[in-house]
Amino acid sequence: MSQPVQDEQVAAYWTRWNAKRWSDACAIEQLYAVAVCDTDPLKLHYSWCLWQVGQGTEAQWQLAWQAARRAVAAQQLGFADLYLVKAIDAATARQQMAGDPGRTRKNFELHLSLQAPLLDWYRAIEQVFPGRVLWHLPLDFKIPQTSANTRRYDLRAFDALLDALPRPAFDLAR
Repeated sequence: MSQPVQDEQVAAYWTRWNAKRWSDACAIEQLYAVAVCDTDPLKLHYSWCLWQVGQGTEAQWQLAWQAARRAVAAQQLGFADLYLVKAIDAATARQQMAGDPGRTRKNFELHLSLQAPLLDWYRAIEQVFPGRVLWHLPLDFKIPQTSANTRRYDLRAFDALLDALPRPAFDLAR
């Protein structure tokens, strides 16, 4: 199997996986009026961040965002109402890892290297969806009230997010 075909299959696989996560969250929201996910169900940030740190290719990123865009257009994936983002310095992350020896973290250094582009990603989200990114975790564990994101499936917002990502790394002709 050629690499482009394999990359396309990988993009399709993860888009389906993330669409299932989105569907589950929407079902929970219907039942309980709120759903909390431990990661962004769109999860498109991961392939972009991998590309930014040299662990993925531009071609893989293009396939990922194209598959995600199709899923957003079909309302199989969407943008969350609120994003909780917390930066953590490398020393603190390493200290937390050392304090929890029962968990294996085979990709720890990779994930640590993804933090800078991940923060760039959520700055772009904030630019497109002002007020929907909270840059700290609530101390009382109460989720702040937000109105429903009426632009969950907005392709203009999707495209604006891609345009808001830092350059020159994101220099695609769409």
